[in-house]
Amino acid sequence: MYRIVRKTNLAPTITRFEIDAPFIAKKRKAGNFVMIRVENGGERIPLTIADGDPGKGTITLIVQAIGKTTKLLCSRNEGDDILDVVGPLGNPTPIERIGNVVCVGGGVGTAELYPIARALRDAGNTVTSIVGARSRDLVILEDDMKAISHTTYVTTDDGSYGRKGFVTDQLREILDSGTVVNAVFAIGPLPMMKAVADLTRSYNVHTLVSLNTIMVDGTGMCGGCRVSVGGEMKFACVDGPEFDGHKVDFTELMMRNRTYVEMERIADERHRCKLAGMTQESVR
Repeated sequence: MYRIVRKTNLAPTITRFEIDAPFIAKKRKAGNFVMIRVENGGERIPLTIADGDPGKGTITLIVQAIGKTTKLLCSRNEGDDILDVVGPLGNPTPIERIGNVVCVGGGVGTAELYPIARALRDAGNTVTSIVGARSRDLVILEDDMKAISHTTYVTTDDGSYGRKGFVTDQLREILDSGTVVNAVFAIGPLPMMKAVADLTRSYNVHTLVSLNTIMVDGTGMCGGCRVSVGGEMKFACVDGPEFDGHKVDFTELMMRNRTYVEMERIADERHRCKLAGMTQESVR
């Protein structure tokens, strides 16, 4: 069992958890993830480790409640236990001093980007960060990103905060400004990462993306996280989760990720019905 020691709401559907996991806190590096199972009979899902404190023995996970399991997790409170937290898994981000880097986060992907941007800054790079979200209430970790970046931009799709438009609009402006960009790190929804990779390809700027695909065990045994990279089959859990964005077949990956959409909808609906029944029972 892994105890939730702190829970903080960052946005209407986004929650930050600090979880007691001493071994993982000691071993994790930027880019690593964990596989969690909230309760017996539940599914396993991958979550990137957003931060960790070896002294306290805790890791930080930032979760968006969008499906049955993430909603179940976000319903847990401080003092509650999570059944399984396995990790650290995946390959850490290759961190080295390369010069000027741009870190692009979309939605909850900013949480996954944060430890990478911090590690790049600590390695001596000049870090420019772009934090994107659909609207102001979904912008997360803006102050945290500003603290570890030399320059930070915020964009919202609806223009309710920061620059109106997509993260690619701000990135294009940076690339067109004449500033030398040595690498781009992008994490967010698959369409966003594809758009970033398509943009940077035309500028010949190396781009790393983090692929949060469907995973069952996170150790390369199930094959559920297959991705095509440079014409070769890779497993996101053991070969990634980060890959050269210019080589990822995003079209195939997005189709694969839609395989279980209907099953996920049914599971989420049953979960909501179960919660509604429990609420009605408590009222009686």
